[in-house]
Amino acid sequence: MKWYFLPVTVLASFIVFIIIQKISKNKRPCKRAFISLVSGLSSLIVVDLLSVFTGVYIPISLLSILISIVLGIPGVTSMLCINLIF
Repeated sequence: MKWYFLPVTVLASFIVFIIIQKISKNKRPCKRAFISLVSGLSSLIVVDLLSVFTGVYIPISLLSILISIVLGIPGVTSMLCINLIF
């Protein structure tokens, strides 16, 4: 995998979020898209940092990053539940 694949994917997701927010007629689509993107990534990072204490671990991969970007905090929670079940 090339080094530029992840930043390009994050940027493309951000642009898609802006378009979705613009279609839904939000007053500040860039701000809402940025908040969604940052909240998902930060929740994935927090889960990864706390995995030493909790024992619950989500492997950081391109798929988990994309899920956390697109779905946000509910996506990270879903990955945690799936990880605990299986």
